[in-house]
Amino acid sequence: MQLEDYFDILAPDDIRLRGTRVGIETVLYDHIHRARTPEQIVASYSSLTLEQVHATIVYYLHDRERIGAYLGNWLAAGQRARAAQESDPHARQLLDRLRQARGAQRQGAESIALADPA
Repeated sequence: MQLEDYFDILAPDDIRLRGTRVGIETVLYDHIHRARTPEQIVASYSSLTLEQVHATIVYYLHDRERIGAYLGNWLAAGQRARAAQESDPHARQLLDRLRQARGAQRQGAESIALADPA
């Protein structure tokens, strides 16, 4: 099996692990920026195999410049999207409501955990 056989290249900015909807940026971000091991990554994504995660890392190591640029472009696009959300008053209101709901949900879960002696 060739290394490229592990991937579906849907567009220059959309490379996914074959047979999944998981992009290589997901695996590489976890591995490079979160210092997660291949085993930890597989545990987080049930659709991935250890072999696919290793293939993704090797793919990156084989062409660091190109795949590093791919990952950098993905990170920059995410930053632009977050900045656009923060500057949009309607999106800002929605994000604030979601954060409040998440905080209330966490607080409720903590209260339940404290009350449950088991």
